[in-house]
Amino acid sequence: MIDISTRKNQTIAVLGFGSSGLMAARALKQSGARILAWDDNLPQRNRAEQAGIATTDLTAQDFSGTDALVLAPGIPFTHRPHTLVEKARAASVSIIGDIELLVEACPQARFVGITGTNGKSTTTALLGHILERAGVKAQIGGNLGPPALGLAPPETGEAMVLELSSYQLDLTEHACFDIALLLNVSPDHLDRHGDMAGYIAAKKRIFRDRQGASRQIAVIGIDDPHCSAIYNDMSNRPGWTAIPVSALHRPAGGVYVEDGILIDDRNGDAMPVRDLNGIVSLTGRHNWQNAAAAYAAACALGVAPAVTAAAFESYPGLPHRLELVATIDGVRYINDSKATNGEAAAQALACFDAIYWIAGGRAKEEGLAPTLDSLDGVRAAYLIGESEEVFFEQLQGRVPATRCGDLASALTHATRQAARDRAQDRTHNAVILLSPAAASFDQWANFEARGDGFRALVLAIQAEATV
Repeated sequence: MIDISTRKNQTIAVLGFGSSGLMAARALKQSGARILAWDDNLPQRNRAEQAGIATTDLTAQDFSGTDALVLAPGIPFTHRPHTLVEKARAASVSIIGDIELLVEACPQARFVGITGTNGKSTTTALLGHILERAGVKAQIGGNLGPPALGLAPPETGEAMVLELSSYQLDLTEHACFDIALLLNVSPDHLDRHGDMAGYIAAKKRIFRDRQGASRQIAVIGIDDPHCSAIYNDMSNRPGWTAIPVSALHRPAGGVYVEDGILIDDRNGDAMPVRDLNGIVSLTGRHNWQNAAAAYAAACALGVAPAVTAAAFESYPGLPHRLELVATIDGVRYINDSKATNGEAAAQALACFDAIYWIAGGRAKEEGLAPTLDSLDGVRAAYLIGESEEVFFEQLQGRVPATRCGDLASALTHATRQAARDRAQDRTHNAVILLSPAAASFDQWANFEARGDGFRALVLAIQAEATV
């Protein structure tokens, strides 16, 4: 747990007892702050009390004498904010999150921030794996792994690799990053940020300027127009070295992937580094861009290119991200439950040739629109959840679609159709792909639970097939 000595003897309000909010309350209490902690949800308050955190009804507080409000990331902040956020603002109380406290408390560390609409977890985990293989002292956390304030106190020069959501970045006031990665931007979380401008503004907070002699490094994917424009701005920004990364282009002075070969052109010599073809955990063009970004960050942290190249081979991948669950009678079952928006699902669809696609859930604003140019490999779609009618309409005239209601039914339909098709053509490379292009909250607690459910159903099919 992090010691936040900068907040000793301060009065800090904490709102929200999710994992990061509860850890923030515990760390602040241990560090000698006076805590006023609250959650609107009674079970969450009971959970905090069991963890030794006394609760105080913040709705009855006037915030006078309060030094800061620490907000859990999921609580509405910028667009249609929580009433207590408005109350704190009216009292001119600073509103921050756990990332702000971590960076403030650990000036001795090197901070690497990683954000983007898609791919940030894979890039964070991959960079952590590279640093481990290189023997570089590092921890990973934030939006992936332990909450930020649950990390161990870092040694001098230790790398703190943080996956950062737009929600977390929204709650930073002064936090600066030695190395800041922005992978991509596509519409997401617009209910939180109001519109694309608000969402992009939150992402750009990762590039906050630090006053000091050392240069900051920006690693920016340039394969979408939003990030390409941000790279153009950052490449001329004083105090920063901007490195473009791409899986579609050959950016001068950047890192890119061409025909699966990772190329390092930072010194203008277009040096081939590693063939990524055949590395299962890095399947797909989107993962090639993730690999390029992780490589650029690793180089900035002093890791030799050859060490990074070797680490790619042993990277195990993450659950729920193009995870191969099983191969049954020649059909691969792929769990991509983390694809909670259309852009992420489109990336998955581009990876395979004969797809029986399970999609649906709580739709994002753009629905399936980002996937509609990526349907060439889709044999049929099986739709579930709240969005099944909307998705059915969007797919009409494009691919055969079946409204299935829930995941078990969709998997049954997909398995039967794949078996029928393979009986007629044993050569085709069938994939049953859960890549929902929607959030899980209509039927599942989160995307992990949805992916775990898919895995359990697939393993049950496999057990039957082996009897």
